[in-house]
Amino acid sequence: MQRNKTYQKHQGLMSRMADKLGADLDEAELRGDLTPGQRDAMVLSCTNCTSPEECERLLQANGSIDAAPSFCRNGAAIQDIAKKT
Repeated sequence: MQRNKTYQKHQGLMSRMADKLGADLDEAELRGDLTPGQRDAMVLSCTNCTSPEECERLLQANGSIDAAPSFCRNGAAIQDIAKKT
């Protein structure tokens, strides 16, 4: 049960980070730029983040952001998707 809560928490953080960076992950899947498996792997990577509290503060404090924080394990991938959106 705890694993599911952790996964859901990080799925939400990653989705919000993508939104703040202007990346539409659903659209990326529809275009074939992101597979469901890749998206799942990104969430699993996010669960290993060492700074989820800092991420949460950043997401709450900003309407949008220009770049992912250095600690974001999916920052580069999300920013690449944002460029295609």
